[in-house]
Amino acid sequence: MANTFSQIYLQFVFAVKGRESLISKSNKEELHKYITSLVQARGVKLIAINCMPDHIHLFVGFKPTILISDFVKEIKVQSNEFINSKGWIKGKFRWQEGYGVFSYSHSHINIVVNYIQNQEAHHQKKTFKQEYMGLLKKFEIPFEDEYLFDFIEQ
Repeated sequence: MANTFSQIYLQFVFAVKGRESLISKSNKEELHKYITSLVQARGVKLIAINCMPDHIHLFVGFKPTILISDFVKEIKVQSNEFINSKGWIKGKFRWQEGYGVFSYSHSHINIVVNYIQNQEAHHQKKTFKQEYMGLLKKFEIPFEDEYLFDFIEQ
């Protein structure tokens, strides 16, 4: 029987519902650990993760047997439930609908990891909206404003 060999590196970006700043620094490490366990339970290799107060970046070595949309949905649903069970915020936590997913070659791994690990410094210069729009343009992904995240004017 022939084997399947692949090398798929994906960066996922998704935002908190309403782009509210609900992920506190004090809960960030615990959320990272939980999401890491969700990713690994699906047989996917987590390369980098970083939660900002209003969005998250995941960089993974992906498997061709997994549907991207199912992967994101499961991570978002289960992490919603986790955050809500912890009572970290008043009200109900939810991720926004939709996400960004961007593919990279093996030669870009260190660059993407560095980018994700340095999100705090990066966002001192650029808003999330500027960052996200920049990724869409860099990857030449056509989009319509009405289908982007619900951005809070900054």
